[in-house]
Amino acid sequence: MSVWRLVFREIRYRKLSFGLAVLSVLAAVACLVAVLTLLRLHDRRSEELVAARAAEARATGRKLEDDYRKIMLHLSFNIEIFPKGQNRDFFAANYAALTMPEEYADRLGQSRVVTVNHLQPSLRQRVTWEERKRTILLEGARSEVPVAGQKAKKPLLQLIGPGGMLVGYELHASMGLKRGEKVSLLGKSFTVQGLLPATGDEKDVTVRVNLAEAQELLEKPGRINGIFALECNCAAPDRLGDVRKEIERILPGTQVIEKTTQALTRAEARNRAAAEARAAIERQKQARAELRGERERFAALLVPLVVLVCTVGVGLLAFANARERAGEVGILRALGVGSLRIFGLFLVRAVLAGLLGALLGYGAGLGAGLLWGEEPAGAAAAAFEAPLLLWVVLAAPVLCALASWVPALLAARQDPAVVLREG
Repeated sequence: MSVWRLVFREIRYRKLSFGLAVLSVLAAVACLVAVLTLLRLHDRRSEELVAARAAEARATGRKLEDDYRKIMLHLSFNIEIFPKGQNRDFFAANYAALTMPEEYADRLGQSRVVTVNHLQPSLRQRVTWEERKRTILLEGARSEVPVAGQKAKKPLLQLIGPGGMLVGYELHASMGLKRGEKVSLLGKSFTVQGLLPATGDEKDVTVRVNLAEAQELLEKPGRINGIFALECNCAAPDRLGDVRKEIERILPGTQVIEKTTQALTRAEARNRAAAEARAAIERQKQARAELRGERERFAALLVPLVVLVCTVGVGLLAFANARERAGEVGILRALGVGSLRIFGLFLVRAVLAGLLGALLGYGAGLGAGLLWGEEPAGAAAAAFEAPLLLWVVLAAPVLCALASWVPALLAARQDPAVVLREG
């Protein structure tokens, strides 16, 4: 009779003993697989949550950036660069009397400055509009200076063509000026190109013309007394200090001021929102890591304990099986069955118990991991891991064989005469 036939007959005869051995292996494998599945699903869920939070932060950042750009289009520049010592009091006699070369604006644009963009050179001076008997702020502006290394951007100020002028609210409202109307300014003819809205400051009494024409009217060719710029939305601790250092290095003899505007407040809010989003992602990562650490520590205690108990249980069951089968072993030995074959009977039984327990335990552990984990229904296919299944299918029979090794060896070395006499 073959070893396999003897083993299967013995299993049918002693179902409870074999079933308990299978159950022991099932418990150990299920515990191991459940914990590993739970940790793997935890890692994947953590990655999904962090990725979702990062995507949400990026979307929020893009929206804030769009809002920032839109606001800046309405609120214009927030950085002004002018000669050191410049008197900026509009009512002072020497208001904006100091000038600097127009070439400064081009130099700044070509220097690859990174802290500002939208460079707008300007020449401003308080003059008397003789034809209208009004004191006005005459401002000359030209197209924005491109910044090397930056993409072309939509201008913040309305461009003024030669012979055109933009008129501040208080002036056009009190004079009844209309768009397209021809007017004379300091002996030169201009066409009203646009009417500026009310701002509540000196812009309401400003007449803006082309820079070259303003330089001609004020007899200051090639000179400007201010460069307006838009500060980049940098999250540096000393943002204004960085701007000043960079510009004053490029343009000696100048100074920089920052105008506090709603745009700056919004920019700072944007920076805070971005920082909060990054902090939230880090907090989520930390919380998920802490939860994983707790589960790892629990697994580090539970899994070895369960595996040890189940291995001892398989060994004890093997001892009990060997004692129960002592008479059967004696008869087989008396019939000429060798020790090696008897040894094989016990080991094959243990290996079968380990194989069946591993297969059932993997399924049970996978189900427990999915139930205990955070995956949605139907995630079993994603949680299945072939290498782990192969590993437990190979390791469990080997472990059962090792646990049954001593009982099988003792049974194989029994003297049939002694066994039969005692039986």
